[in-house]
Parts: sequence; structure tokens; C-alpha cells
Amino acid sequence: MANQGPAYYSPYPTALYEGVSTPVEGKAILLDKEVDEETAMREIAKQMLTKENATIFPGPQVLYSYSDEARKKAALIKEMAEVLNAKMIPMYDYRPKYPKIDAEIEINPNHPNLTIWHNDIKAAIFIGVHCHYANVALKMVRCETDCYTIAMCALSGHEDAMATIRDQHASDLEQFIKIAREVKAELKL
Repeated sequence: MANQGPAYYSPYPTALYEGVSTPVEGKAILLDKEVDEETAMREIAKQMLTKENATIFPGPQVLYSYSDEARKKAALIKEMAEVLNAKMIPMYDYRPKYPKIDAEIEINPNHPNLTIWHNDIKAAIFIGVHCHYANVALKMVRCETDCYTIAMCALSGHEDAMATIRDQHASDLEQFIKIAREVKAELKL
């Protein structure tokens, strides 16, 4: 029987169909391998420091000051962008706009694949993006761009990212910034 169903509408299968799933607690995923979080953090820092137009896409869970944790994360993401020499493109609101938008005219954060294409972004971190939206966006970016995508998720992670770290809270971001500084020094950047 031929392949059927939504998973095969894309020219490339989703990561789940390739056998990649979210990491277990305390672990991370790099491409299709489960690794220690520190190993993943080092690779993420290296990718962000060496790829063109590295960009962080912070979402509503860190952009809005609804809790002490969100405020801490927002400040740390700003510091992370400085350490990584990365741009930031906030994803304030990614609800669908009806009846229709012309995405080629209105490039905005709710179309990350177009934003990545038009800005030639080669490495991107999604952080603070609601999981249901990140899952869809990462699938589109994976299929349609050559961007190295990174998901820093407060929950279980995202298999369609090239690298995903789960259970990321303010203390974990502090650890990542420390590791990113080390990697930057090792790379003499």
C-alpha cells in the first residue's frame, strides 16, 4: 500500500516518521541522537556562533511578564542573544489572521518559515513558543529551509528541531549562557 495520510503531504517525512522522538528527562536530542544536555548545549552554542544570521525567536511565554520565571527568562534571553551575537525576532502573537493575509507583504513572526527564508537565517532558537505552534513551525522550517533549528522547551521538547532541550527554566538558561561563553572562547570569537 502506498504511503497515505498527512505525514506524507510534505516532500520530507516528519522526524517522528524517521524514528526521532522527544528526549527523556535529563537528555536532549541532536539530529537523531539522544545526548546529555551539556553536549547539546555546546553544539547549540557552536551552531549559533558559527552560522550566518543566527536568530532567537522568543515567544509569548517569555515575552509577556506574567510571572517571575517569565521575567527572569526574558532577561536571560536578552543576555543569551548578546553572548551569541544573535538577532531576535519576537513572536508576540501567532494566531491566524482572518480572512487572509498576504504573507509575502506582511512578513511577521507567525510565519517563521518565511521569516527564515527572507532573512537567510542559518541557525535559530525557538524559546517560549507554545508547543502546538512550535511543532507546526518546526516541521515547516525543517522541510523548507536549511536552517539549523533549536528548540529550548519548558516541557518535553520538539522532535522536528535539529536540536532540542527539554525542561528549560531560568536556571537552565543561566547554564546555557555559561557554556556559550566557554564555546565562544574556545572558538576564539
